[in-house]
Amino acid sequence: MSTPPVIILVGPTLGENIGAAARAMMNFGLSDMRLVSPKGVWPNQKAINTSSGAERILEQAKVFDTTEEAVADLQRLYATTARVRDMEKPVLAPRGLAGVVRENAVAGEKSGIIFGRESKGLDNEDVGMSDAIVMIPVHPDHTSINLGQAVLLIGYEWFQAGDPETISEVTRKSGQPASREELIAFFEHLERELDECGFLYPPEKRPRMVRNIRNMFTRTGLSDQEVKTLRGIVAGLSERRDRNRT
Repeated sequence: MSTPPVIILVGPTLGENIGAAARAMMNFGLSDMRLVSPKGVWPNQKAINTSSGAERILEQAKVFDTTEEAVADLQRLYATTARVRDMEKPVLAPRGLAGVVRENAVAGEKSGIIFGRESKGLDNEDVGMSDAIVMIPVHPDHTSINLGQAVLLIGYEWFQAGDPETISEVTRKSGQPASREELIAFFEHLERELDECGFLYPPEKRPRMVRNIRNMFTRTGLSDQEVKTLRGIVAGLSERRDRNRT
């Protein structure tokens, strides 16, 4: 996976929002948080309480007095804003930003994404330092997004733009995709029992019925563990049937 971008929060006022941002970062593999003049005492207990397990990001967060100091080591910088600025800069949506940031990493360039104050966003001076503006598409009647939510959306798109596990892979921790051999053995087992109970009748319709049943199971992308479970179900039902016969 490519080097994650740095997340810079400029002038955050609520510890809860910093904690929510840290939680969102950890959800999507971001780890480098930088704070520019956060309000109040730091570390902030409210931020820790809201981070929900992402305390490590808060513990390692660096605090700076100015945005210039926070971004000094970065080659690329992107400013999130909900307002159109009177500046000639490229405008990116989060998905486009994600691809650009990953391309930067491949080229050996370190990227940062800056987020503004809850009340008024970024100053023009902060935006002026950036390579591009990032705008999250929202309904025009309400364009304001919570700081933690904004970090979550950016982090999600960055994570999805790489090579994360697909949803099917994430949910299939108990096994690998079933092999054709395993599937065929299951099909034959199931069809023997269906023949035994008289389901595959009349004989002239059996080939189509078998084909439909096999198609139904192959569409689901069964794992090897799921095939074993299905075979256990079939075996359990047949054993119960045999016991009832005696």
